Amino acid sequence: MNITKTLDAKGFACPMPIVKTKKAMDTIHSGEILEVLTTDKGALSDIPAWAKSGGHIILEQKTEEDILYFYIQKA
Repeated sequence: MNITKTLDAKGFACPMPIVKTKKAMDTIHSGEILEVLTTDKGALSDIPAWAKSGGHIILEQKTEEDILYFYIQKA
């Protein structure tokens, strides 16, 4: 996977991971991939719902040592 940009949103509570993800997505081009790292458990439902509403694709989602990783391809 060719990651275009990484967003470290660890330690932020809702709604900041979504706000920061949206701002980061605005800086990349269609087809590029944003990696999002967060510790907010609410992101498990929030980020996929936000991505779907914008037509973006979650390529992968995983959890390692209480850190949630999302790999989002921009629509």
